[in-house]
Amino acid sequence: MANPSTRQGLIDYCKRKLGDPVIEINVEETQLEDRVDEAIQFYREYNSDALFRTYVKHLVTADDVANKYITVNDNVLFVQRLFPINSSGTTSSNFFDLKYQLSLNELYDLNTFIGDLAYYEQMRQYVSLLDMKLNGHPQITFSRNQNRIYIHGDFNNQEIEAGDYIVFEVYQAIDPETHTDVYNDIFLKEYLTQLIKQQWGANLIKFDGMVLPGGVTMNGRQLYDDATQELERLREQVRLTHEMPVDFFLG
Repeated sequence: MANPSTRQGLIDYCKRKLGDPVIEINVEETQLEDRVDEAIQFYREYNSDALFRTYVKHLVTADDVANKYITVNDNVLFVQRLFPINSSGTTSSNFFDLKYQLSLNELYDLNTFIGDLAYYEQMRQYVSLLDMKLNGHPQITFSRNQNRIYIHGDFNNQEIEAGDYIVFEVYQAIDPETHTDVYNDIFLKEYLTQLIKQQWGANLIKFDGMVLPGGVTMNGRQLYDDATQELERLREQVRLTHEMPVDFFLG
């Protein structure tokens, strides 16, 4: 019971933490659903535990070439980079390629104990530097609200053609319906509890000062203020300890 593994289980856990069923939680079901969506959205935005790095393969279609962008799933939150590619119509690496020849020679020297591993590593770094300076990497722009990746120049130059495969390094949100441990995340449980408490207080504010039978006085403002203060603390905590650096993601 204390380890929710479903959406409804998470809601029930948070309500029990606020006193249900001993105390009636005056929050309507659609309000609860909205607060769950809000909590998961904040969790994805600022908690690195909600993301995982992966690689997305995409087969370029004629529509992609005409549109000059690639459409990705809405669970892709950040795009790190596009791996350098060559279209089937361009020259590919072969026996006469500089990198191939350098690697071949250095590996041969290593096998005959003539070469040095440190020199081999320096040579690879130097070749990588030349490649970056002379060829560069594909320039991309990721529009998250459109779920589109714009690749600058490569479509116009026919460096990317229909039938090519391209690979992106991306950060995707973990789907809680598939990986149900998300619903048991400590931060998510606490954050949602305070969101529900804030909603509860907001619902009761209009009854502030009303005296119930037995002399009990309604105080929704106190519930609202306490939850708001706790939410501010949680937001600051997660952004200081779990949020990715601002310049971490490129593209």
